[in-house]
Amino acid sequence: MAPSEPLKALVSQMPEPDERGMYCHIVVKDLGGEGKKRQVETRPIDKDKIEKAIADIHKGGRENILGIIDMLVEPGQGDDIKARYALHCLAVYVCTLKQKEGNDSVRRDFSAVLASQLGANRPKGVRAYLAQELEVAGGPEAVPALGKLLLDQELCDWAARAIVSIGAGAAEQFRAVLPQAKGFARLTALQNLGVLRDAASAAVFRAALADADREIRLAAAWGLARIGDAASADALLKAANVGPGWERIQMTKACLMLAENLVAAGKNADAARVYTRLRDSRTDPTEKYVRDLAADAVAAMK
Repeated sequence: MAPSEPLKALVSQMPEPDERGMYCHIVVKDLGGEGKKRQVETRPIDKDKIEKAIADIHKGGRENILGIIDMLVEPGQGDDIKARYALHCLAVYVCTLKQKEGNDSVRRDFSAVLASQLGANRPKGVRAYLAQELEVAGGPEAVPALGKLLLDQELCDWAARAIVSIGAGAAEQFRAVLPQAKGFARLTALQNLGVLRDAASAAVFRAALADADREIRLAAAWGLARIGDAASADALLKAANVGPGWERIQMTKACLMLAENLVAAGKNADAARVYTRLRDSRTDPTEKYVRDLAADAVAAMK
């Protein structure tokens, strides 16, 4: 859908960034004279003008939203800075209307239009930007479309951010893609299940502790620590008994986090078992801080 001329005129009213990429322009004038005096002026954007243009764009409904999306291009393939600015302002605008009017239909309609454009017919750079704006204004209506991007190595992170921001149905989307996810997409799904503290993924995390990829193993350990799964303590402690280096340090941190979360959940006996194992297994002089921390934690629980 080619953007209409009235829409182009409204989008053209968006501000131009200065040479720093900032929208609050700083103008430096050389006044000359002794000491080469300079005068610095700050020229803010015309907020009222932009807000009026955005309100007028919004009145055009779905046609105008699609028209702005059609102005977006792959990064480096053209100048779409004003269209991107306008779309972001629209995302904020519909959220503001929701807060003011207590009616979610405007935000939901905007979100649904963006979600409908996440298909392969749009360049990846454009779809990534739409996912960013869905992180601002998206809702449950956008989650299924975002979920389809979770297997894409280039788009999975942007989609994951939006899905986590939305919340509803997020864990289900990440769990659904794990059997097929590879590489960065798999890592992204596991990390975000940890962010969500998804207790239903405990078995998945335990299995991933044996993955050939170190980053996958660490993501699994972090996930188990986050959910505070007492049944996974032995598996996590075993995974932490690797040779000296980065993985041992991070796995040990995960064990400590697990113990802290077990204490917070009132599971002191399980936490004491983790601390005791760490105290007794960290015998290298460089790990004295772990021994001391674990010993103090056990003593505090008596």
